[in-house]
Amino acid sequence: MVHDPAGEGWLHGPRGRRAIASLLTSAEPALWTLQWHAAQAPRDSGMTEEFAQSIVEFAAANPNDFNDEAVRECLFDATSSAMYWQPPDEVDLLLASPAIVAALTPVARRVAESPAARWWDSPVDLDNQHYVQWTGDPTIDPPLLSGAANRMAAWKSNLLATERNAAAVSAEAASRSTGDWWSTPAHANLVTTTCGLPELGAAKLAFIEDTLGWTTATVWPLRPGSGCRVYEITGPDAWTALVERYPLDVTRSRRPDWFHTTGHDGPWWIPDWSAVAGDFDAVHLTVSGYLSTAGRALPAGGAHTVFAGWGPDETWWLGDVLELAGDPVDWRRDYASPSNTAWQRA
Repeated sequence: MVHDPAGEGWLHGPRGRRAIASLLTSAEPALWTLQWHAAQAPRDSGMTEEFAQSIVEFAAANPNDFNDEAVRECLFDATSSAMYWQPPDEVDLLLASPAIVAALTPVARRVAESPAARWWDSPVDLDNQHYVQWTGDPTIDPPLLSGAANRMAAWKSNLLATERNAAAVSAEAASRSTGDWWSTPAHANLVTTTCGLPELGAAKLAFIEDTLGWTTATVWPLRPGSGCRVYEITGPDAWTALVERYPLDVTRSRRPDWFHTTGHDGPWWIPDWSAVAGDFDAVHLTVSGYLSTAGRALPAGGAHTVFAGWGPDETWWLGDVLELAGDPVDWRRDYASPSNTAWQRA
């Protein structure tokens, strides 16, 4: 396992690079303008170098720690801009430049050492878990705390049927899209939770991929029983180890979308979540794990894998181990605040 100094591992992933760059461009409009122009001219190495040098100069002139709101906003931008069903956008491509990564590296170290990002490496807080029910979407219900095994079995059956029925796409991988891009047990109707943050009922209110723009939610406090078995995804090594231990081939259903987003043409594996459930009650993703892992084509056994569709600090519960830990609370987006992550009790 390769050890990265604090924060540097985030820059291996497109979401991590986006988060750190967003922290800077939101603080300095001139940097945002330079980033935009450089992203629109990917063959102009001079513009890329100018942007990189401007990052270095701005960071040197502004050595103070980043505050809580700024750090939350950069995580929001990184999460909300994730898209695994199309090629990377112009900004993500720009930020992968070695010159940009080098310029962002000392900034990432500073963020990792700041109090505002201290929780990014934290394991699951079993006494502070919250389920988000988006009350503007009638298809999402309050937490269903029993029957996980049956839903897991149905998930695997449906996935295998999708694989059998999918047309061979080797000749069409660059042009077709299947719409199946998750590496989670999506559509299994399992409970997912995130921690509660100060002034935010649940991290998922603010940090969610592929958001539909929800503005109201009911947040349910939940707690697992004693002896809960949790697998922690802290970075790429932890994710690929899980895939290799419980491999499930999803090449036919994932190949077109993951080819578009990574440029790699498979074969593709994800964990067999029904098998994972035999050994673990839940799988938790740290924020650092998200930033360093999501959206990359990572070698796993004899294939590759992509970590997609899983928000920072989110825990997927694979077994019936949760119970209510208090009364639900209604939350709504605070439009009086310019912050994208501002919610308040309704």
